[in-house]
Amino acid sequence: MSTLDGHGHDHGAPAIGHGHGHAHDEAGHGHSHGGVDPALLRSREAMRALAVSLVVLGFTAAFQIVVVILSGSVALLADTVHNVGDALTAVPLGIAFVLLRRGRSTRLTYGWGRAEDFAGFAVVAIILFSALYAAYEAIDRLVNPSAPDYLLATAIAGLIGFIGNEWVAVYRLRAGKRIGSAALIADGYHARIDGFTSLAVVVGVIGVALGFELADPIVGLLISVIIFRIVWQSMKSIGLRAMDGVEDGVVQRIRDRAEAVPEVRGVEDVRARWIGHVIRAELQVDLAPDLTVERAADVSDQVRQAVTDGVEHVTEVAVEPRPAGVPA
Repeated sequence: MSTLDGHGHDHGAPAIGHGHGHAHDEAGHGHSHGGVDPALLRSREAMRALAVSLVVLGFTAAFQIVVVILSGSVALLADTVHNVGDALTAVPLGIAFVLLRRGRSTRLTYGWGRAEDFAGFAVVAIILFSALYAAYEAIDRLVNPSAPDYLLATAIAGLIGFIGNEWVAVYRLRAGKRIGSAALIADGYHARIDGFTSLAVVVGVIGVALGFELADPIVGLLISVIIFRIVWQSMKSIGLRAMDGVEDGVVQRIRDRAEAVPEVRGVEDVRARWIGHVIRAELQVDLAPDLTVERAADVSDQVRQAVTDGVEHVTEVAVEPRPAGVPA
């Protein structure tokens, strides 16, 4: 009967300590259970969210464009440009989610998960452009005042913009949180803020109707400031994942789940990072020095199962068993 040596290896039987992502991981404990790859299911759900959002925002923006041409409202123009940009963000995200369906290769051993980070940066760039353009138009209208026409139609367009964006926000946020997509979640919050900026258009219309012509460009400028804030928040969220960071509490939850497994005496060197919209975790577990290799393998599998079952979005866990009390 073989036992672990000082480095977690066995010299009388096949080694088990370095089976990070081995067949056991894929077949019995990777949560696919012979079915469809969970990453593929997530990308399909993300594509549905993007397609539905694109249709809703497309109709919203199309109606607003007509009213912008008729009214000349700078506030509505800012909102419309942003809605068009929001719809266009579906393009880089869609490309990323399609790439996520591709498997690993000898060159991309972790798969195409980073494509979503690049898509997230593209989304931020689109949002930033819309903010700059809206700010430019608002400042120009402040310098060269001109009251908009068709105030009732402009107000209605603002209300439609709010309804469309709030519906898309709820849809994207639910889908993004369910599949763990930072880019989709950021896009959802982006759409929610867009809804409130659409309501700001209505406020601008009321101001103009009361005789304050500059209300329209002032509202347009405020919308631009809000968009800049969205850019900053989205950069922090997407940048964290691009730097292999995870949200507060994730590492501790992984540690807690692993420590709860019987025969685990300690958990060391816990690491985690997002790859696309799934989390890959790596950790060392301390086991009794006299534990057999076979039993150590079983305990390692139990740790994998406990972590994937108990920590949201974790689908892959690399476990390195070590004899307790032996320096790494």
